Amino acid sequence: MPEGHSVHRITRQFERNFVGHVVHASSPQGRFAVGAAEIDGRRMIDARAVGKQMFLGFEGDVWLRVHLGMYGAWDFAGDILMDATIASANGRMGQTNQRGTFLDAPNPDAVVFDSAGENSLHSIGAPRKTRLRMSESEKEGNGLDTFPPEPIGQVRVRLLTDTICADLRGPTACEVLDPAQVEATVAKLGPDPLLDPGKGAEERFTSVVRKKPTPIGLLLMDQNVVAGIGNVYRAELLFRARLNPHTPGRQVPEELVRGLWRDWAKLLRIGVETGQMMTMDDLDPEAYRAAMASRDDRHWVYKREGLPCRVCGTNIVLEEMAARKLYWCPSCQA
Repeated sequence: MPEGHSVHRITRQFERNFVGHVVHASSPQGRFAVGAAEIDGRRMIDARAVGKQMFLGFEGDVWLRVHLGMYGAWDFAGDILMDATIASANGRMGQTNQRGTFLDAPNPDAVVFDSAGENSLHSIGAPRKTRLRMSESEKEGNGLDTFPPEPIGQVRVRLLTDTICADLRGPTACEVLDPAQVEATVAKLGPDPLLDPGKGAEERFTSVVRKKPTPIGLLLMDQNVVAGIGNVYRAELLFRARLNPHTPGRQVPEELVRGLWRDWAKLLRIGVETGQMMTMDDLDPEAYRAAMASRDDRHWVYKREGLPCRVCGTNIVLEEMAARKLYWCPSCQA
């Protein structure tokens, strides 16, 4: 499932390529024909991400809400202009590691290719007529011979301008809302550090967690408590805090809860800048390159069940918590 960083990156693609343009909407699959007709021919005026949900605003107080869920993805095709926060001047997607930016990589010029297809450091050009898939992993396709390209697979909705199209496949939610409905939907979500960077959001998160008897491992996945955290970030945040996932929220010390919020804000910003869920710190240049090239070297505990903990050597445990896989170290997180 795409986690918060992915949805923010996708939204920034819409900000760069669609906001300000008249958009033609259709539903090649047919399942969203009525909704597509409501937004067809309107100018996109806003694009927002809140946690795992995105909201595209159109003239006339019409909004498209999308939740990618487990299998959803956006495919962009055409003259794609990469957002400045995602691509550097040389068009290298995710390569925002120059001096003075948030993420100071050990070797910013070491372009690597993720063995699992997360090629967010791949130079794709800006603009360039191409295909780009944006979901949990971003993959560049082949160049285009014609525009717009023929829809491939079950496209729920296609958004099209004169130069670029975006195809949505497999979302959990795709619906047209009015402003009141958008406000009601967002009000149910927990704070998102990229939207709520101030102390108020930290206080809100801390207050909710400290009142709950629910295990902290469940609270971090509850989008009503905090927006954007999924299975990967949940496991990594808990390990980085050396916190047992079964500890009731109200028993977690206040400073540790605040630390979780601040760490989530940090990891989320790194994810948005790089396109990858980098959760390990203080890597030397060689280790950093390996981590960016392979998710096996990018995480402390996620998908490392049965392997020795990178800190203490105890085997990482895999268990189910509320039907989701939970990875943790029974020694470091005792």
